[in-house]
Amino acid sequence: MSAKLSRLRRWLRNTSVAMLCVLPTTIAAQTSDAPAPDLRPDHWPQIARPAPGAPNILLIMTDDVGFASSATFGGAIPTPNLSALAETGARYNNFNTTGMCSPTRASLLTGRDPHDVEMGNINNLATGYKGYTSVIPRSGGMIAEVLRQRGYATAAIGKWHITPPWELSAYGPFDRWPSHMGFSYFYGFHGGDTDQFRPALFENTVPVTPPQDPAYILDADLADHAISWIRQQKAVAPDHPFFLYLAPGTAHTPHSAPAEWLMKFRGKFDRGWDAMRADNFRRQKALGIIPKDAVLTPRPDFLPAWQSLPAERRQVYARMMEAFAAALAFQDHEVRRVLDSLKQSGELDNTLIVFIQGDNGASAEGGQQGLMAEESVINGYEENFDYIASHIDEIGGPKAHSHFPAAWAWAMNSPFQYYKQVASHFGGTRNGMVVSWKGRIVQPGQIRDQFLFVSDVMPTLLEAAGVTPPTELDGVLQMPLGGVSFASTFAHPKAPSQRDTQVFEVMQNAGIYHQGWMASTRPAAAPWLVTSKSLDVPFEKRTWELYNIGKDFSQSRDLASSQPAKLEELKALFQEQARAHNVLPVHGIGDGAAGRPSLAAGRTHFTYYAHTTRIPENTAPRIVGRSFEIDAQIATRGAADNGVLLAHGGRHGGYALYLDAQGRPTFHYNMINDLQYRIVSPAPMPSGTHVLSARFEIDQPKPASGGTLILSIDGKEVARGRVEHTHRTFISSSEGFDIGEDTLTPVSDGYPEYDNAFRGEIKRVDVELR
Repeated sequence: MSAKLSRLRRWLRNTSVAMLCVLPTTIAAQTSDAPAPDLRPDHWPQIARPAPGAPNILLIMTDDVGFASSATFGGAIPTPNLSALAETGARYNNFNTTGMCSPTRASLLTGRDPHDVEMGNINNLATGYKGYTSVIPRSGGMIAEVLRQRGYATAAIGKWHITPPWELSAYGPFDRWPSHMGFSYFYGFHGGDTDQFRPALFENTVPVTPPQDPAYILDADLADHAISWIRQQKAVAPDHPFFLYLAPGTAHTPHSAPAEWLMKFRGKFDRGWDAMRADNFRRQKALGIIPKDAVLTPRPDFLPAWQSLPAERRQVYARMMEAFAAALAFQDHEVRRVLDSLKQSGELDNTLIVFIQGDNGASAEGGQQGLMAEESVINGYEENFDYIASHIDEIGGPKAHSHFPAAWAWAMNSPFQYYKQVASHFGGTRNGMVVSWKGRIVQPGQIRDQFLFVSDVMPTLLEAAGVTPPTELDGVLQMPLGGVSFASTFAHPKAPSQRDTQVFEVMQNAGIYHQGWMASTRPAAAPWLVTSKSLDVPFEKRTWELYNIGKDFSQSRDLASSQPAKLEELKALFQEQARAHNVLPVHGIGDGAAGRPSLAAGRTHFTYYAHTTRIPENTAPRIVGRSFEIDAQIATRGAADNGVLLAHGGRHGGYALYLDAQGRPTFHYNMINDLQYRIVSPAPMPSGTHVLSARFEIDQPKPASGGTLILSIDGKEVARGRVEHTHRTFISSSEGFDIGEDTLTPVSDGYPEYDNAFRGEIKRVDVELR
């Protein structure tokens, strides 16, 4: 054996030597007339490099805050960390958003007018008209993708709310999720809001279940993820700047805060909204936030005077305002942790910070008496005040989804008229903005008063980063940016405004700004009547108002009757601009909605298996206004095999089929607040394999109708009961549809908030719409 190995080694050695001698000669002979190949190792792809000196960018946008909410802009709520930024940077008192969240966020991130990128309204109310589909085109590329291709690390943390609702399921497509629009990392939520204690979170495209921790709250979690992400980026690529879009859901409803923060504000608002608004106005003038000649617009007749209210209502309404204040103050505290982390790492001095206080004016969607559950206004249900009063101590905590009365929003939009949804007036569109960048803001602490629109942020940030807006992005020709850079105001506080004209429209509230003048349509309905047909007043029948903004900061003097020619000029300009930016036709929320895409459209039968969770509302079975039947084929070993079989929605509205702690089949319909309907079998579910059915027979086939719920096992009825009220529009604005457990807040208190998964075996669950 050893002799054979020895001969083999000798043969290989001799053969190798021969090949080494012959091979070069052979190659040379074959290629003597051809150029030598390029064998240098320089064909590697190149890592994108930022422009020299490109700063980190921290873009912060809060939610539903209003112009005069924070102390930074003259309000009553302490925001010391935002104020500290303002002292090292600049306050902008003439910065305008769109009047609603989705359009503002789309405009912010694309640098275009919202209708130009198909976001003419919130994505939940998308219509089939051009400009309103909620499908952001690739020709409207986001700032994140532009910066990513220029060497920036990019992340979005917090609220998104600009993906079409029919694209939010596990099916996708994920083209309009953050991680496919230039953000290399996403941690946040997709809806208009989410529960602060049990949020509907995603990490990139994967659902995340919040921890089972009573101390958990979302704003702290978002700050933790922001700090962690920045540190990781700087650890692996210290020479590359980051772009972080941090968008906490605060202070959109629910107004929630840790208990100790709620206690900080006890009794702080007992003087009411009239006093608050007057105090805000005085502070705004003292700080120079508003001109000395600005006029405080009066309280509209449809909002009550604080002193006209009974003592019990004043107590409840003050508590609701305390929750809002605690939420905003706590959010300011959490942003400070992010800033402290930047300071500790030495990155703060090279970070351009843009902090936009709200995506629209403070929200009046709580109506005349506020809400304990947002789903009330969505479903056109007026909450019982006695119920609210009896649950006053839950306001701001995990069991409430509270919103304050509309008059608080009016007070916090001082000195303007109106509030969120009203894009025609500055109460709906004016938001405070702070820009801070060490060494780049001349005369820090001063007010900048140039008229700006939210689309102006993207070109400003690109200029600061040394990036020219691309004409083509990922092979797609880009539409021109609608925004105009205001970077010149960093060094020149009195630089002339670069924006002459801006068109506004949301929820049929429209306006046109031009060279210091503003023409505005008068609102046809209040925001708390979002489901009302009064919103559908034909646009051509709207009343127009006229304001000389150059002399009337707060839109206090309507000049329509005294200057009709000027008004007609601006109305004609509105038509021109509206046509150019896909605003026309201005239409009602029901007009154009037919045919809206949905994976559930046209389906009457759905089949699910165990551990199918977080199916979004748009994709879940559409039970509103119709009869339905749920058939759950399950196997149990006895009463110990309890838990949730199906749940849709959560604590503030939904329905669930489950076996209770005694193993009894139970159906719970949670309409809202005190409208709770529970049908329970008197006996436990028998062991073995059986079909548990819940059949709902509606009284009338229309939304909100009551009906009868029948429970049966293998076709034999075991219980029945009445459900007097059902949902009018949809089940839940933020929670989904689950099989085998209830993943976020519980629909029913008949099973645990955590660890409520069914302990037996689910073979399949069928839902039939009748």
